[in-house]
Amino acid sequence: MNIGITVYPTYGGSGIVGSELGKELAERGHTVHFIASALPTRLTELNERVRFHEVEMLSYPLFEHQPYDLALATKMAMVAETENLDLLHVHYAIPHSISAILARESIKSHRRLPVITTLHGTDITLVGADRSYLPITKYALEQSDGVTAISNYLKQATIEHFGFDRIEVIPNFVCPTEYKPKIDCELREQLSPNGEPVMVHVSNFRPVKRPVDCVEILARVLKKTKARLVMVGDGSERTNCVHRAKCLGVLDQCVFVGKQPNIVDYLCASDVLLLPSEQESFGLAALEAMAVQVPVIATRVGGLPEVVDDGDNGFLSPVGDVDKMADDAARLLMDPKLRKEFGRRARAAAIERYSTDRVIPQYIEFYERTLKQKSSR
Repeated sequence: MNIGITVYPTYGGSGIVGSELGKELAERGHTVHFIASALPTRLTELNERVRFHEVEMLSYPLFEHQPYDLALATKMAMVAETENLDLLHVHYAIPHSISAILARESIKSHRRLPVITTLHGTDITLVGADRSYLPITKYALEQSDGVTAISNYLKQATIEHFGFDRIEVIPNFVCPTEYKPKIDCELREQLSPNGEPVMVHVSNFRPVKRPVDCVEILARVLKKTKARLVMVGDGSERTNCVHRAKCLGVLDQCVFVGKQPNIVDYLCASDVLLLPSEQESFGLAALEAMAVQVPVIATRVGGLPEVVDDGDNGFLSPVGDVDKMADDAARLLMDPKLRKEFGRRARAAAIERYSTDRVIPQYIEFYERTLKQKSSR
């Protein structure tokens, strides 16, 4: 197949999933055309089967804001015709799905171009925050030729918000060969030169990720055992994390490394992942940590209970309960045998449920089924 994929190139899990999906499809013989405003961060290599088409923005004094959604629709239509695309797979309903539908309609007189929309979560929470987006988001779902969601939680949330249930759950995934524990990890020596256990947090440091809670957890853990906190990522909450660490007197035990291209290296160098989010539609960071045998301390929200088995390969807590999360983290850090067993179970669960060999064929089958459907429009 010739598949067009559009993602936000730099934001969160959806860009990672879309990029990794494209690479996996290419390895299975399909040709993938990424159509975006910039090269997605996970696309380090382009080749004959993985191509990139940049959306050029029109600069015109009449426009106060550049019309990205129209530029994207124009580029989608052009790529569909010049590259003979079989379908468009867009991640996020707003605005990607709307742009794809506009592209489809603009060439429908001489070409069929099915649109598949994958929901990642913000599509739904955006409507929850601003109801004015409900009609256009519902339209995007209803006009898509196929809709997928990354978790059962997100499917149910979409049904509740929009009364739309034509959704197939295809979860996020992880490649077992790329995500595996490393026996000798030089990075760990840099992050913890004195050999303290390492807790890691990976996010885009938005308020919904509650990264400041990680600092609170560290302060409580340090009352019981030695530990280091490695903060991977960047965003609006980073300065608040630094300020809180200073106030609590734990800044010397924190390492802020900013955005990193090789997240797996930092996970492998850690003992526990902290994910105290206020909301997670799936929890990709949790899955990636589990795949390298790192237990997860997370909140019981959204799709996380589908990924983390509380008390078996990680621990779940109510949002904001930093005392319990600190107790759970300290328990794992102080008991290497228990931590190792949790890690072993975590990887087993991650590979059994979410390996690429299990999930990617679901996308391919969904594509094929969508292509076989007769257009009702």
